[in-house]
Amino acid sequence: MFASVALPRPDALAGVFPTTLLSFPLRRTETVQDVDAALMLRVANGDHAAYRLLVDRYLRHAVTMAYRVLFDRADAEEVAQEAFLRVWQHAGRWRADGGASFKTWLNRVVVNLCIDRKRKPGMAALDDQPEPADETQPNPYQARLAAETGDRVAAALAKLPERQRAAILLCFWEGESNIAAAEVLGISVGALESLLVRAKRSLRDDLGASFGAAD
Repeated sequence: MFASVALPRPDALAGVFPTTLLSFPLRRTETVQDVDAALMLRVANGDHAAYRLLVDRYLRHAVTMAYRVLFDRADAEEVAQEAFLRVWQHAGRWRADGGASFKTWLNRVVVNLCIDRKRKPGMAALDDQPEPADETQPNPYQARLAAETGDRVAAALAKLPERQRAAILLCFWEGESNIAAAEVLGISVGALESLLVRAKRSLRDDLGASFGAAD
């Protein structure tokens, strides 16, 4: 079934659906969450068009989120594809009244896939990998991360254990509440807060060494 709705390039969708469908304008009383919920209901009923609209809305977000955790372009793209495969397969399990928005649910799928990927045999632990190479021509995900965080902050993030990095990304980049971030990671709020404390301490120590104690 997924082969017939293979992930398209976001810019390729303009020729697939009418402009009015792609724009999916919000009525005054609708929110982004309302639209996502409506699309997920249609996906759960096998609607390929609704599925492609969700891909159009969130594929770039999924790839960027995965790259922030993995720091590997090819792995990030594979994780995003696997995440959207699960969206198609398990849309019926998601319920808007379950508490989590579609974006939070997608973050959970992406982060868990990233962490599971690092646990596969033959893959080095993230903490043991060197800092990202300083490339003259960074790929789009490196460029976006660097633009948002600065090269030194991005390098410091890369050295965090994946769960600590995911906690920082969810709470400070994605704007998730501690409760939602804990649900994404499948841990208690107390455990999430512990991850955040350790992550912020590591970042402070690392960036203090980079920028100098006065900074």
